[in-house]
Order: sequence, then C-alpha cells, then structure tokens
Amino acid sequence: MLLSEADAALGRLAGAGRLLPDPHLLVNAYLTREAVASSRIEGTQASVTEVFDAEVTGNSGHHDVREVRNYIVALQYGLRRLEENFPICLRLIREMHALLLTDVRGRDKTPGEFRRTQNWISSPDNQPRTARFVPPTVENMMPALDDWEKYLHDEAPRLPLLVRCALLHYQFETIHPFLDGNGRIGRLFIVLFLVRQGRLPSPLLYLSSYFDEHKKEYYDRLQYVRERGEIVEWLDFFLRGVAVQATDAIDRAELLADLRESYRLLLKGSRSRAIEVVDLLFANPVITVRHVQRLLDMSQPGATNLLRQITEAGVLREVGSGPGIRHRWFADGVLDVLST
Repeated sequence: MLLSEADAALGRLAGAGRLLPDPHLLVNAYLTREAVASSRIEGTQASVTEVFDAEVTGNSGHHDVREVRNYIVALQYGLRRLEENFPICLRLIREMHALLLTDVRGRDKTPGEFRRTQNWISSPDNQPRTARFVPPTVENMMPALDDWEKYLHDEAPRLPLLVRCALLHYQFETIHPFLDGNGRIGRLFIVLFLVRQGRLPSPLLYLSSYFDEHKKEYYDRLQYVRERGEIVEWLDFFLRGVAVQATDAIDRAELLADLRESYRLLLKGSRSRAIEVVDLLFANPVITVRHVQRLLDMSQPGATNLLRQITEAGVLREVGSGPGIRHRWFADGVLDVLST
C-alpha cells in the first residue's frame, strides 16, 4: 500500500510539473528548499531566506549558507550532466562531491576522492571502538561501490523503481565512501535518480525535508537495517516520505501558482514590465536592482522604478537603501510558502 501511495503521489507531482504554467520558475525555489533541509540534517543552520538572499547578492560570508549553496551547485551540476546524457556513475558522484566541499567545512577531507582511510559514525570519544557504525574497510569499500554502480545500471531490474531508489540510498550511506559529505551526496542522489529514470520531469521533490523532520528515525532506520536486517521497515519509512513530500510539493506549487496569478492580476493594468519582475520572484523571492537589470536587460533607473511600483502594490518589501547589494526587496508571500 505504501508503494502504491508513493507511486501515485510521485505521479501527481510529475503531472503537476508538466501542467503548471512555467514550472521551471519553481525549480530553483524547490532545489533551495531541498538543499537547506539536507544540510540541516548535518547540523548546518541556514534558513531558506538567507540562502535566497546570498544567491541574489553574492554575499554568502556565513559558512552555513556557503554549504547550502554548494549543495545547490552540486545538484545543478549533476542535472546538467544528465541533460548531456551523462550517466549517474561513480565519476559523477566524485565530481559533485568536489563541488559540495569547495571552500567549506570538510574541504580538508579530500573533496572529490574516495577515502583511503577508515571512517566511523557517532563516536563519543572519536574512536571506532565506540562508534555507532563503522563502514566497510577501504579494501572492501571499492568492491561494494562497484556492486552499487552495477545495481544502479541493472537493465533488467526485478524490483519497483522507488524500492530500488531506497536500497541504493541505504547502500550508499552504509558504504560511506567519503571522509565527509556522505549524507548530503546520498540524498542528492535520490533526486538525480528519479529525474534520470524519467519519474520526475524536473527536480521538484524535496525528500530531505521529511528526513530532517524525522531525523532520529531516519538514522535509526538506516542503522537497524545494518544491525537487525530491518529492510522492510526502512522501505516503509522511505516510501512514506516520498508520498508525504510529493503531496506537499504539489500543495505548495498550487499555492505559488495562485499567488503568482494574484500578483499578475494586481499589476495587469500596468504598461511596464512589472509582470516580468513578478515571475522572477518565484525563482528567487529576494531581488535587487542589479538582478532585474541583468535578467531583463534594462537600465538601473528602469529597474528601480519597477521595484518601487511593485512595492507600492504590496507585493514586495523594501530593505536597506542606496546602491549595491544591501538594498534589496523581499517577496514575503513567496517566502512564506517556501519556508513553512
């Protein structure tokens, strides 16, 4: 029943992605939500609003924000490679890992390379003998990764796609092939796999939000497969997460579509390019004059006038003053839908 519910919900999400007007507008927003949740599982404290703000201003001095932005960069890179018909493989995983750990915490732990030493998880004294889980030795890791990659490309699978996805995620986390970033890469893989397999037309599923909300159970379920062989319980947890998050993504997409339409109606009488600016807000609900100038190819005074006009209509909230990145506008209505 859970498999049926997850399949149906994922199908509805895929359909919504095809039927929504300009669904590409939501991709960046949904990728950001996924990146924030996945990074938060690892202890990173950055909000959706902070990440949007850093993206549009280029000012990501806070290391937590940089980690989330790296996750987005790595996932976008993987998606571009898929568009080039490059397969999901160990080489691609390493390339994304290098991007994930660029200039952030973990940059000293061989980004883009599989580990050459033993690692372990959750040890009170940082010793393997007290660790909750010790992954395979380096000698056993490479054959395990080879098996993982072969299963990934099995041309005659005997299990449903979502079950295989759950197994691949579990196995990757258990192999733990990097010194750092294994959890984020393993969760990033889920989105890539579903897109690659044609189950999603675009990366609109943010499953990490479910894992983050049920963090203890997420870790326990992975560990109980290793300790007790509770594979069915892990599959139940994973499939329930897909069903919940696919439905949540549809609901938010509908709210955003309604919000966009209300903004367009509000500005319908305007002869300016205000409606074009409104569309930009659904890709990034934090915006600057320079951002509008660049994307709409217009002058600085023209972009400023547009933002002031939209602010007067109640769509934007102006923050800061003067030229530069400190002066920006927030679409609180869009942020509320994405942040809650």
